[in-house]
Amino acid sequence: MSRALSIQILLVISVLVIALHLCILAGWIPYEYAWGGRLKTAQEMYVFEFVSIAVNLLLIFTLLAKGPYPPFKRTQRWVNIVLWVFFILFLLNTVGNLLAKTNFEKWFALVTLLLAGLIGNLLFRRTKK
Repeated sequence: MSRALSIQILLVISVLVIALHLCILAGWIPYEYAWGGRLKTAQEMYVFEFVSIAVNLLLIFTLLAKGPYPPFKRTQRWVNIVLWVFFILFLLNTVGNLLAKTNFEKWFALVTLLLAGLIGNLLFRRTKK
């Protein structure tokens, strides 16, 4: 799979994940289904959801910097460091989702594994010069 396609898929999934978290914040999806069913209060939910949205926005900007988007071209060293952090985070998140209390959250193990694989494609695929 090409780097460009990996980036495009990651961007679409990231936007959809942000939309999911906004639905949880709006109360359209009960927060008891998110975060492995471990959140006890609405206050906890707000903190976790805002952090999650911020992390996903960081991923989006990192992907834009990795891709062929001129206004976002920066040094690739920091981009790759951030992508390594996300790669490890998504692998750990996959394990966490598999251990979740709710089936809703367990299904997200597939999404986080896909995200790790796509980021791995960006990190491990050699570029042609």
